[in-house]
Amino acid sequence: MKPTNPVFTGIDTTVFETMSRLAMAHEAVNLGQGFPDVDGPEDIRQKAAQALVDGPNQYPPMLGLPELRQAVAAANKRFYDLDIDAGSEVIVTSGATEALADCIFALVSPGDEVVLIEPLYDCYLPLVRQAGGVPVRVRVTPPDWSLNEAALRDAFSEKTKAILINNPMNPTAKVFSDEELQLVADLCKEHDAYAICDEVYEHLVFDGAAHRPLMAFDGMRERTLRVGSAGKTFSLTGWKVGYITGPAPLIDPIAKAHQWVTFTTPPNLQKAVAFGLGKDDAYFEGLVGDLSEKRDRMARGLSDLGFSVLPCAATYFLTCDVSNLGLGATDVEVCETLVKRAGVAAVPVSAFYGSEAPTGFIRFCFCKRDAVIDEALMRLRTFLTAVQTESA
Repeated sequence: MKPTNPVFTGIDTTVFETMSRLAMAHEAVNLGQGFPDVDGPEDIRQKAAQALVDGPNQYPPMLGLPELRQAVAAANKRFYDLDIDAGSEVIVTSGATEALADCIFALVSPGDEVVLIEPLYDCYLPLVRQAGGVPVRVRVTPPDWSLNEAALRDAFSEKTKAILINNPMNPTAKVFSDEELQLVADLCKEHDAYAICDEVYEHLVFDGAAHRPLMAFDGMRERTLRVGSAGKTFSLTGWKVGYITGPAPLIDPIAKAHQWVTFTTPPNLQKAVAFGLGKDDAYFEGLVGDLSEKRDRMARGLSDLGFSVLPCAATYFLTCDVSNLGLGATDVEVCETLVKRAGVAAVPVSAFYGSEAPTGFIRFCFCKRDAVIDEALMRLRTFLTAVQTESA
């Protein structure tokens, strides 16, 4: 038979799915995949439920319900002082992954180069390749995850169509500095490139810091697409409601891509997310405060057990250096050991690189109930104590 699409044929099952399956098989505490283990605010869920009953449940407008597009525009003004026209500069999508696909398919032509920063979320490479784009990878490296100016400059050329940047960054929990973002902005303007900004963790920034969108930098308003996610903002990852904010000339072709990918998103979920985006500051502050406490709870526990915990400025994730624990030659082996013998699932950071990845780091997800975090730490303690006893 004729071959199938080589971009997708033969791609391994994602590391998240692999570790989740192992976690189920070994009845492990799953700290691998990035989703909370409790649902988001009840009042938002009630809005969705009531809208489902009240209807209508037919196709909503392709670009999204006007009330959600207006809520997205209002949130941009409220949090970042960005003036967004809800009618022409916002699209609602079925999740942030679809939003990224729409942006890439609409902007990238065969042969165009797209700058990607490693470690990177796993959908970026196949989406760029399916569009015919040429990925140009620049890496940030643990433990400080700093962006090398010379390497980034070298990545840009006359062939560069766009940079795809994840800020705050999964899996590193890095928040790009203003200096790093200014460098990205300068290079985009110098090379007439677009910026596709995956900002799904925009409201999960810790220690009194605040997210600053690349779109807010001088000269970037007309060349930046900003992707947000209700899943992360409201702890409702299964809803798959995302949104794109950008200039009208770019939103138009992106809308055409969206038309042929999913076309639209469930209207009851859109109504509920519009309500959620209007919640008062106490909600957003409470979300950050709660996650900060969970981060600190897990970081203290892991440090006490001998894990070298890297700084975490945002997101759901803690990265640990495990190269000195003697649990495996690589991060993949360490994760397999922990899930099978300790009953705790994490993910290897090497899975977020295209090639030649560092192999001494693993990622834990802390957006879990305190009891789950404590259970994972207890299991790790029991296992590591047994290992030390065996080697004595």
